[in-house]
Amino acid sequence: MKMLARLTCVIACVLAGVTVATAQLAPTGCASSQTANAAQTLRCPGDLTIVAEDGAKFTLQSVDRTGSVNSVNLQSKALLIDAPKQQGKRRFQVTTPQAIAAVRGTKWAVDAEASRTSVLVLRGRVAVRRPQGAGQVVLGAGDGVDVEPGTGPLVVKRWPQPRIDALLARLGQ
Repeated sequence: MKMLARLTCVIACVLAGVTVATAQLAPTGCASSQTANAAQTLRCPGDLTIVAEDGAKFTLQSVDRTGSVNSVNLQSKALLIDAPKQQGKRRFQVTTPQAIAAVRGTKWAVDAEASRTSVLVLRGRVAVRRPQGAGQVVLGAGDGVDVEPGTGPLVVKRWPQPRIDALLARLGQ
């Protein structure tokens, strides 16, 4: 009975979008593991891997209602995403209060704070824009951008290695 209740909850969560944080159930089809520094790793069908910083608040979503995770709404802290190339024009995306980052087959990190979202690309290319308005930038490997509220242009920068190392350390990398 307990297993049936758990399975029903997982299925309902996936169909409605599910909030996942450290030590919570992963959506159906995703396997969850915890690292020594308390980061949570979700391995989902289609070779999607999401590493969440301890205490990260985010919601996994199936935008096209297939049940497959193809979007994340990140409210706070950091995620490291390794998303394979998707078919057609679909792009895996991460939304935060300040930014939308969409990709095709890449590995990148998104760090959402109260007043700033930072995006770092480790492999591939990521398009980043504000939720409203134009001004999209495309990041390549080693590039980062800090998105703050407002309408000013987004500035792509090469991140110094200590900043990259600090973010990846928070994600157990």
